[in-house]
This record gives sequence, C-alpha cells and structure tokens, in this order.
Amino acid sequence: MELNSSGASKITVSAIKADVGSIGGHIKPSERLIKAVSDYISDNHGGALINFRLSFTGDDIAILCTHRLGVNNEQIHKLAWDAFKAGADVAASQGLYGAGQDLLKDSFSGNIKGMGPAAAEMEFEERKNEPFLFFAADKTDPGAYNLPLYLSFCDPMHNAGLILASDIAKGFEFHIMDVEYTEADRVIVLKTPEDIYGIATLLRDQERFVIEKIIARSSGEQAAAVSTTRLHNIAGTYTGKDDPICLVRVQKTFPATGEILSPYQIGHYVAGFMRGSHTGPLMPVKQNTCISYFDGPPVVSCAAYSMHNGKLTEPADAFDHALWDHVRGKVSAKAIELRQQGFFGPAMLPYSELEYGGIVEKMKELEARFTVRK
Repeated sequence: MELNSSGASKITVSAIKADVGSIGGHIKPSERLIKAVSDYISDNHGGALINFRLSFTGDDIAILCTHRLGVNNEQIHKLAWDAFKAGADVAASQGLYGAGQDLLKDSFSGNIKGMGPAAAEMEFEERKNEPFLFFAADKTDPGAYNLPLYLSFCDPMHNAGLILASDIAKGFEFHIMDVEYTEADRVIVLKTPEDIYGIATLLRDQERFVIEKIIARSSGEQAAAVSTTRLHNIAGTYTGKDDPICLVRVQKTFPATGEILSPYQIGHYVAGFMRGSHTGPLMPVKQNTCISYFDGPPVVSCAAYSMHNGKLTEPADAFDHALWDHVRGKVSAKAIELRQQGFFGPAMLPYSELEYGGIVEKMKELEARFTVRK
C-alpha cells in the first residue's frame, strides 16, 4: 500500500467499461447481464475494493470503483475482466447481440489496456471534499472529449475560473497521445496558456490525437483522465466504436462542475453513429439511456459523485435537468439534418477511418476496374 507524505494512503478511482452484449442489436444490456457483472464483483473482490457502482450508457456497461491499489493494478483489472466475462456468458445464454464483443483477447495478461475494455484511472490524496464527474460515451471514439475538455480548461467563455480564480489561472498540463502510433504510447506534454495554440492544433484531429490526462499546474494534481483505447488498433478490423470514458475532478484548484458541463450544450460533431462510420452530434443523456436512431446518435452521460475515505455517495445525474432536455432537442435536430446527406461528404467518416471495415473490399474491386487514358 503506497503512503503519501502525510502517512495516509492514496485513493484510486478506476473506471472500466465494455460492451459484452445487448438487447435487440446495439440498444442496451439486459438486466440479467448487469446483475451477473455486479454479482461477480461483489462475490470476488476479496476486500480489494472500497466501493463500486455499475451503470450503462447505450450498450456499454461501466464499472466505477475505488480502492488503494494504484492505477494499472493487475488484481483490479483482472476482477473487471472476469466480471465482464461472466456478463458475456449470460449474454450468450440469452442470445444477446455482440456477446463478449469488446473482449478481444482469449485470456487476461496482466493489464486490461490493449485487451478491448476501456479504462480511465486516477490516484490521488483525497481532499477534505472530493467531488468528481464520471463521463461515459457510446457510439463514438476517445476524441469526443477533446473539444469539451479544451473549452473547460482553456477558454474563459466556459471556465470563468481562468479569470476569477488565481490557482486555475496558472493553467494546466495537457498530456496528448497519438493513438495512431501502435508500437508504444507516443505522448506530448503541452502547457496552458503558453501552448494553447499547439494544443488546439493537435486536438482538432480527434481521430488521431487524444487527451490522455490533464494536470493542474498550481498543485501538480491530476484533474482528468480519459480512456484512449482504439479498438481497431487492437483487433485490426472494425469491431465496434471505442465508446470512451472520462474522469474529471472538480472544484477548488480544478474547474467547477458547471464549467466542465458547459461545453456539452454545443452538441459538437464527433465520429461514430451507425457502424462507427459516420459523423453525428454528441448528445448529453441521462444515465442508463439506450441507443436508438441510426444506432445513435452518439451519446454521453455524466454521473457526479462525492467521496470520503474512498466511499462514494450515490450518483447525481448531471444531465437530468430541464435545460438538457432543451439541448437534447437541439442535438436531435442537428442529427436529423446531417443524416439527410446519408453517405456523402462530412456525413460519413474519411477513408482513413473506414479502412478497417468492409469498404476496403469494395475499393479493391473498384480499383481493378479503373483504366488510365493516354
């Protein structure tokens, strides 16, 4: 057990999610599947966990847990892997679609990263008051968080603390990963405010450059963690969209809860939607919301928690408010409008994102039929 300088053990918050089966296509997991995952964790954590919560967003189940074993801990990751396997077995017995879909390896190998499930984790010395947000997205990829996090941590139009709070005005470190580089983690560290244009230059390409974590310069404490898994890089073919998760600590030396939520009213366009191959607006939804129109639209939920000695409160559903009903109406209109273009232009992703799917075979067939005029 790692001890901090005050002698108190640090707390780790781990969020791990996977799609292991869904009712009626890509709609939602069954109650039996969710119960199987929950029961497995309850029966097998052996005292390793302080607390855990289960939720789903679209067809993805997320395990949120607290413990004192640090990030990338083999025991915690194996517990999640085995719990998802138990859920996948139930999914198969019920005939659910995509049973075990995100479990891309045959056996656990010490760390869940690179095996299919997405993970976002932070280890820190708990504050007297420790509020944080847990975001879970479906039918999109990790770059979906690029714009909201950029606006929340860099832009005073969304983060008034950059003007009004001296600690926040000292800026943040952005750790940005090149997720197309598959031989190792290729990461750059850029600082605000001096590197703000460099950060914008990278984050605009949300399929290649993804925020991995954000650090507060005033304290050196981690403010955010994002899962960076790209499933097609693991499987070598399209198996489903990455459906990323994100943890953000809020208040005091970090942006306030409202400053983190503010950018989601934009309903910004992200990759995903049907077959993970289209563009659609990101809709902020209530927890445990299913997927519908055109296997979408891309959705994100947000559960707000407080914590003391690693013990979690019940979640407050951050998008369960009348204002977000209005936003959802606006996002629905944006989704329907863009869908009028079908497969043309920006409505469908570029070839670089489609080359892991069936369009490759069609392109090979067409290439053979081209002729060159002289």
